[in-house]
Amino acid sequence: MQIDIRARGFGLTPALRTHAEYRLRLAFGSTGGRVLRVGMRLAEKGGAGGRSEMCCRVRVLIPGAPPVVIEQHEADLLVAIDRAADRTGRAVSRQLAGMSAGGRVPGRDEPAPAGAARRSL
Repeated sequence: MQIDIRARGFGLTPALRTHAEYRLRLAFGSTGGRVLRVGMRLAEKGGAGGRSEMCCRVRVLIPGAPPVVIEQHEADLLVAIDRAADRTGRAVSRQLAGMSAGGRVPGRDEPAPAGAARRSL
């Protein structure tokens, strides 16, 4: 799994990079071996009322699947990284589970409930 972390508007310190990589690897757990590439973009954005907030955007590429993209906005950068990594790990697990269940993404192409009326064409 390749991890690319970039920051816009501020310096990416080695400690911040290490923390972000650790959180991503922890969130993916055993599913990390099926992930091709992870990109994390960190930026400071203007919020409501002149307050700034930190944005963490994660994009995950899995072979044979659409990309998983998660964006998290928080006042604290470390909180944004932690929450984005957790959400991304759950989303990747759901997508991989759907792929192993016949190549379907969960929530799509679900069979109609028993007893539901079928439309004839």
